Amino acid sequence: MRIATVNVNGVRAAWRKGGREWFESSGVEVACLQEVRAPDAILRELMGGWNVAHDESAFAGRAGAAIASRSPLGDIVIGLADPAGAVEPTHTGRWVEATIETATGQVRVVSVYLHSGTVGTPSMDDKYAFLERATARLAFLAGAHERVVVAGDLNIAHTNADIKNWKANLKSAGVLPEERAYLDRWVEAGWVDVHRMLAGDRDGPYTWWSQRGKAFDNDVGWRIDYQFATRPLASLAREAVVPRAPTWDTRWSDHAPLVVDYDLG
Repeated sequence: MRIATVNVNGVRAAWRKGGREWFESSGVEVACLQEVRAPDAILRELMGGWNVAHDESAFAGRAGAAIASRSPLGDIVIGLADPAGAVEPTHTGRWVEATIETATGQVRVVSVYLHSGTVGTPSMDDKYAFLERATARLAFLAGAHERVVVAGDLNIAHTNADIKNWKANLKSAGVLPEERAYLDRWVEAGWVDVHRMLAGDRDGPYTWWSQRGKAFDNDVGWRIDYQFATRPLASLAREAVVPRAPTWDTRWSDHAPLVVDYDLG
């Protein structure tokens, strides 16, 4: 099963720039999309031929997380509720789950779009609150399902190897020790960063580059898009690639997809 995750930075704009053609030619069977920024009806129209589960944001033109699959999607969960069952507007459009049946059993798939956050503002409070809920939900999923993948834009560079210019960003959102500690907890709980496992101990490969200056041309990027999998599923991962566009002007998003092949037998 080939699973891709990508922040499309607005699905309508991405499709105008060639995103749809990339998906159709990539061999991807399951696509986790973030920052969809479109109504549900438009996303389904653009993803014609795919089965879609979509957490549309309560705010028009913002956020949005989706799963698109060549196979049917079951047991769909929209949103990451708080213990009282409510989902605040700032937490909508950020979490969707579904189960896919395969010849060798089920795979539970999550598409997540974490807040970027700004230090010293309420957006960081929202980010930490969402991380708390996500951490609790991951514990539940690991206990309820054998094969789970949580894929998406986490807006956190887990280690210094995940950001080129780390020294200048140590006090910036996305690199704070408090944020990184959540990903430490996930790993300690048994979740596997599949991309890092397959890429090895080296800088990058990055998945996002600022639109400013020559960040893309000089590969001054961040690795903030992930596929975290339970150990039984991670053990089946065979290859992870970041199909980076050849030039700045041929990109269809400011993120590149992260594509992982899992040998499900």
